[in-house]
Amino acid sequence: MALTPSTMLPLGTTAPDFKLPDTHGKFVSLASFKDKAALLVIFMCNHCPYVVHVRSGLAQLARDYTPRGVGIVGINANDAKNYPADSPAKMRDEVKTAGYIFPYLYDETQAVTKNYRAACTPDFFLFDRGRRLVYRGQFDASRPGNGIPVTGKDLRAALDAVLAEKTVSEKQTASIGCNIKWQAGNEPDYY
Repeated sequence: MALTPSTMLPLGTTAPDFKLPDTHGKFVSLASFKDKAALLVIFMCNHCPYVVHVRSGLAQLARDYTPRGVGIVGINANDAKNYPADSPAKMRDEVKTAGYIFPYLYDETQAVTKNYRAACTPDFFLFDRGRRLVYRGQFDASRPGNGIPVTGKDLRAALDAVLAEKTVSEKQTASIGCNIKWQAGNEPDYY
């Protein structure tokens, strides 16, 4: 497992478009969230210990913020051929096991992931109503084995600011986790 930090995409970046299948084969796109006050895009997977560590926190965050008008989507781009634990079939199981209420999409070509410059799992991108990037930091300071409880404190503060139409602090700590498992020959220039 290679430990990788987020690329920290520049704040103000417009959300790249996407149209990907969820765990039931239904396509979900950026436009699917057009009426939402904010959009949280999470690059994640099933097997990464950093995602597993915050799994219940992610599920709770969705239960807390979806009713408040936040669109949330998870995207898995890992090479399922070499990492079968991240296959679409296993993603269906993960949605049930974790209790995710948000769409969990598979980026088979890895093109969407490259457009977001996602580098690790988990990697969080929060966009305001105008779909401008306002937060691309960590969930919180908890990491596997560091003894800090999973609260989602950092991401929740950013979500609360967006919903209150306030400026999100630009002081943001990069998310860190396992590197995205790129298909051989498909590695991006920022890898």
